[in-house]
Amino acid sequence: MKNTIVSISLALVSSQILTSCASSVVQTKASQAAISPAEALGELKAGNARFVAGQGRKRNALAQSKKTAAGQYPIAAILGCIDSRGSNEIIFDQGIGDIFSARVAGNILNDDLLGSLEFATAKAGAKVIFVVGHTRCGAVSGACQHFKLGHVTGLLEKIQPAVRKVSLSGHAGTHGPEFEDLVSAENVKQVVAQIRAQSSIIRDLERQGKLVIAGGLYHLNTGKVEFFH
Repeated sequence: MKNTIVSISLALVSSQILTSCASSVVQTKASQAAISPAEALGELKAGNARFVAGQGRKRNALAQSKKTAAGQYPIAAILGCIDSRGSNEIIFDQGIGDIFSARVAGNILNDDLLGSLEFATAKAGAKVIFVVGHTRCGAVSGACQHFKLGHVTGLLEKIQPAVRKVSLSGHAGTHGPEFEDLVSAENVKQVVAQIRAQSSIIRDLERQGKLVIAGGLYHLNTGKVEFFH
């Protein structure tokens, strides 16, 4: 019994030490204003590098939650897929209050998502819009195979332009992992172009140098995000 009590006590002490060492630093109005769009994009790249290396920052999530209760100043807005394996906060090693995270199957764009990105940038001050797709995407696979199911049918139609583009590029076949990953990458590029074309608000912010719009592909087998230039 005595050994059990000692073990429990040591575990509690260790937990308290780890919690005290975890960072409670959050983005502030000043830190958001000070970072440039290029630096904000650089932080996403650095965050993914930390994730791949298994060196993610230790954070006190509860403390960060309390500190951001009165306001938020994220540096980026990330549009990603709903896939359970691609949490934006995790793969880019970001904490509470660091990023806006919008997720929908196939990381497609619609009016509601575009409005969300306009709010995140023009109103809330994010310096980057980053569209991230991923390998082995179920939505992309469904689009390639012309899968139909209720409201999913309309969603997958939004990926068809990317399917057609890759099909016309001379790639053999219209399905299979390699083909579908090419479609995922093309879909990201098309969504980036759609954001610019459909939102004058976002387009003007980019032209003024207040915002960077970029995209990339998350590789499930390595954890690495391939950043498109």
